[in-house]
Order: sequence, then C-alpha cells, then structure tokens
Amino acid sequence: MRTLQFREALREAMNEEMRRDESVFLLGEEVAEYNGAYKVSQGMLDEFGEKRIIDTPIAELGFAGIAVGASMNGLRPIVEFMTWNFAILAADQIINSAAKMLQMSGGQYHCPIVFRGGNGTAGQLGATHSQSFEAFYGHVPGLKVVTPSTPADAKGLLKAAIRDNDPVVFLESEKMYGDKGDVPDGEYIIPIGVADIKRKGSDITIVSFGKIIKVVHEAAEILQKEGISAEIIDLRTVRPIDYKTVVDSIKKTNRCIVVEESWPLASISSEIAYHLQHYAFDYLDSPVYRVTQTDTPFAFSPTLIEAALPNVERILAAVKASLYR
Repeated sequence: MRTLQFREALREAMNEEMRRDESVFLLGEEVAEYNGAYKVSQGMLDEFGEKRIIDTPIAELGFAGIAVGASMNGLRPIVEFMTWNFAILAADQIINSAAKMLQMSGGQYHCPIVFRGGNGTAGQLGATHSQSFEAFYGHVPGLKVVTPSTPADAKGLLKAAIRDNDPVVFLESEKMYGDKGDVPDGEYIIPIGVADIKRKGSDITIVSFGKIIKVVHEAAEILQKEGISAEIIDLRTVRPIDYKTVVDSIKKTNRCIVVEESWPLASISSEIAYHLQHYAFDYLDSPVYRVTQTDTPFAFSPTLIEAALPNVERILAAVKASLYR
C-alpha cells in the first residue's frame, strides 16, 4: 500500500495500461509538452513519445472525433478534456457517435474510449465553468459514467475504463487532484458498476459520489457524536448504478438521503429515490430526502457558492428530518 495523490493515481493507471497495451494513447490540450493542465500526465511524453501522448489544438469536437475514429479501428484512446464544461463542444461525438456506434453498426464497431477530465465546481469559476455532468451523460444509453472519490478508486476504475470495450465518461474534479490516499500495490482494478460502502452504519443510509462525498463524511462524524450512525455508500459509477448495494443498506437502516453536487431536476438522486420507492418501499420508514445544488446557474460570489452547494448543515437537517428529530 502506498500513499498517492489523486493525480498520481490517475497517471499510474494510464502508465500501467500504456505499458501493457500499445494500442492505448492519450490526447488532449496540453497533455504532452506542458505535462497536463493539472499535471496528471506529467512525465508521460518522456516515456511514451509524441505518437502516444498527443497535444491537440483547442478544438474539443475535433480531437474527440479523431479519438472515436481511432477507437473504431483498433486503438484505445484516452481523451483528456481540460474541464467537462469545455466538452459540451464535443457532446456530438460523445453522445451521437461513441455512445451509439455499437448499435448503429449492428455490432460491427465497438468504441473502446475513455473521455476524462475535471468535473463540477472548482472555486470561483462562474456558471459556465462549474457544472456537474453526471446526470447529463448518465442519461445516455451506450455510455458508462464513472466518478471516483478517492485515489484508490481513481486508479482501479480508470484501469477498468481503459480496458472496457464501451465508451466511458470519467468524471474527476480539479479540487481532488491534490487529495492523498492509500492505493494498493500491484495490479489493482475495480469493476465498473460496483458501489462501495465507505462507512458502516445502522440508523440511516447516505448515498453520494464524487468530491461532495467528503462533505458527507464530515456530516457523518458530527452525527456520530450525536448518537446517529450513518452508513455512507459511494456509488462510484452512476451508469450503471449498483442499486443492489443501496437497497440492501435500506433493508438495514430503513432510511435514506442522497447527496449530489448537481441540480435537482432529472438528477441521479431523483433516480435513486424512484428506485427505492419502487423496490424498497416496504423497508422505508420515512421518505427519501435529497440534498443537491440549488436549482440555479452557479454563482461567482463566495457567499452564494456556499449557499448553492450541499453542505454539512443541509445534510444534517435532511438526516434529522428523515429520523423525525
């Protein structure tokens, strides 16, 4: 076991897979000469050369399209977007090409491709650079959507994503790249679609994913001091969702809240709430509560940012409402 930064875990996953398989290559803005905008690809150009670590123009639609074509012809591209906000420009290639290619080609063409980069809020970046895209891409059949919250999960899931024969949307966070955590030694792969119980509990289940789960852990510590035992489930993958782990937890705790960084309408939390009322209704002792970002474009003002995002106070209030306290 070693302690790595989140960015180092991602880099190690890519390095290992590129050494293992010569068809894997990385392309994106500033990934080569500059070592990556967030230094995720640091040193990779020196090892793998300019044919496998490729700097692109500022043209997301263009280089995403190149990657889709390459994936249809036997290669395994990793596409780094500087931020998923910029990847809106490449949505045509992700949604209309990569996601649909297997079905529209009658099974002739797989698209083994990973689209990865920073997702969600990252300080005072304004409304157009602070969006969370889990539900956006999770809505699309043909895509797998992964959002790790720890360095270990980042490495294990990215290796699985690179080896997957379907297109994978891999959502990171600019605020997580410097996070440190233990990563197992040796070959380490986490299957896509398997949630993780990050904290055992008996009174209520809190479901979350991505960087906002750190706020959930803060709330759980406070709840523990108040005699409330919270079980924390990290989905890790939002398409497919590991419903079984969530339902099994509800059978034990009988209560649930879902915390996510994105907007409330048509969200992952909406989907979880529907699934629980349909498949775990008899085990629920109170409604499923949601704690999400406010239903507005994101603000620049620090005070409005604090009011918009899920925070400890809102999580505690939802838990106590669920517990009728």
